[in-house]
Amino acid sequence: MPTLSTSFALPLRAFVLELALEVEGTVALIGPSGAGKTSVLRSVAGLARPATGRIALDGDVWFDAAAGVFRKPEERRVGLVFQEYALFPHMSVRDNVAYAGKGRVDELLERFRISRLADARPAELSGGERQRVALARAIARDPGVLLLDEPLSALDASTRVAVRGELQELLRDLALPTLLVTHDFEDAASLADTLGVIVDGELRQLGSAQEIVARPADAFVASFTGANLMRGTARPRLNGLTPVELEGGAVVYSTDDATGAVSVVVYPWDVTVGRERHADDSALNVVEDTIRSVVHVGNRARVRIGPVTAEVTDASVDRLGLVPGATVVATFKATGTRLVPG
Repeated sequence: MPTLSTSFALPLRAFVLELALEVEGTVALIGPSGAGKTSVLRSVAGLARPATGRIALDGDVWFDAAAGVFRKPEERRVGLVFQEYALFPHMSVRDNVAYAGKGRVDELLERFRISRLADARPAELSGGERQRVALARAIARDPGVLLLDEPLSALDASTRVAVRGELQELLRDLALPTLLVTHDFEDAASLADTLGVIVDGELRQLGSAQEIVARPADAFVASFTGANLMRGTARPRLNGLTPVELEGGAVVYSTDDATGAVSVVVYPWDVTVGRERHADDSALNVVEDTIRSVVHVGNRARVRIGPVTAEVTDASVDRLGLVPGATVVATFKATGTRLVPG
């Protein structure tokens, strides 16, 4: 598989976007709106010109500031799928795909299961169908690199999961260096081999989804992955555990080693909910508080208890009578409690 190599700096309005990244397989850049994610895609596609650096697909150099090289977008082997798909509304599905390359239109219509829609206009299509047309058009260019800008954000919740699975299969079959950007950690973890968290133009952490969840680099990375985040002060270790006094005065314990200001990171699926306290155990953190909210997502529910959110099954909600206002006990182990710089 070829490798997309990027190392550049692009001044933006509020900060300078700086990125050094090797893309082989699928890499997802995640981060909040305005972090510089889409500007990365624009730089690779030739729609933005960095101030310094180099961008190349193996030996094919697309941009080299020092050598004065800047290839135009049409001179780069890039397939770009925009966030809103950017289909031509006055063209049929067939013509939209053919606009990028006429040689494989029938093959691509068949591959993306949109042959029956060949004569339809974009306004007649569902969100999932429009995405397939946009992907087919991108592939019609015979790209060496695929760029996806928020590929699932335009889809409703009921369509999103199915289309995510289709896209995952497609990326595996294409075996192209693929760079996608998203603000959704779950989408990124499902689609990409490697994730990069980008904030204000800076790559905060790069690794697999499992690595980032297990060892977030900082509080922002942890919160972006869906963790509970509680600020406090870590005290000297005692019997192999680090006590942390939270801002509200409660004390929790972690097996991580740290001192001073920290953020305590606990994932919702590591929090257990019950009606009563168990025997005192220093390795088990306990939060007894009222339920603030219960939000159902699929067949699970997120229950907010004081400063933490727990993820439990719907059956547990019914069995324990978990309703707003009820007093319950949330527990989480010291081994599942991470400490990151505050």
